[in-house]
Amino acid sequence: MIVTPIKTKRITANACTLLELLDQHVTKLDEASVVVVTTKIVSLCEGRVLPMDGVDKDELIAAHSAYYLPRSLSRYNVSFAITQGRIAPGAGIDESNGNGEYILWPKDVQATANQVRAHLQQKYNLQKLGVILTDSTTRPMQWGTTGIGVAHSGFVPLKDYIGTPDLFGRKFEFHKNNIMNGLAAAAVVTMGEGAESTPLAIIQDMPFVVFQDQDPSAQELEALKISMQDDLYAPLLQNAPWQKGTGQ
Repeated sequence: MIVTPIKTKRITANACTLLELLDQHVTKLDEASVVVVTTKIVSLCEGRVLPMDGVDKDELIAAHSAYYLPRSLSRYNVSFAITQGRIAPGAGIDESNGNGEYILWPKDVQATANQVRAHLQQKYNLQKLGVILTDSTTRPMQWGTTGIGVAHSGFVPLKDYIGTPDLFGRKFEFHKNNIMNGLAAAAVVTMGEGAESTPLAIIQDMPFVVFQDQDPSAQELEALKISMQDDLYAPLLQNAPWQKGTGQ
């Protein structure tokens, strides 16, 4: 697998559209590639920002969350929230590289992933092209952040091992390999998360990726989700003191 990060100019809110940015910096694409875009750059291109001055962050988190944990519970003053079916620190609201503005979650990550794939596929006349929009998250009991995929298009995101035998014939009961998140983690670690100014990447040479010339169906997107009660971390998640937000 080869991951090539792409350096761009410094992007500020409403400076250009996402497709304009891609046309300027993605100048070549080969068949069976995956284009990776950070959600932060999507939000900036969409103008999804609010000035920090005069905005109550707690109210902002509640407005963009289905459920959230108050920041007062954290020694780091960080709120975890359930937003758009995902657990995200601060409801995905970011302050880094925002130049005094809160950067909100993109309008519709799945629609953006589909749009990017269609645009680049037509431009470069490709049959096999994948797209991933990424964000970062943390893992319990470990320092550091890891890249994750929040939307994809053009490839099968999960490899299902359930019912197949391991090396010794024991069948897997619930194991699925998240191809989308694995690719996202590899891309984000090469792009960096500081002042690198590399919000794009191209991944090539992925024999384990199954491409498909279509946007993911509603059924495929639903298969990526798991309810809180069915989650492996259900004993932790269900006993957390969640508060109801006013978002999704």
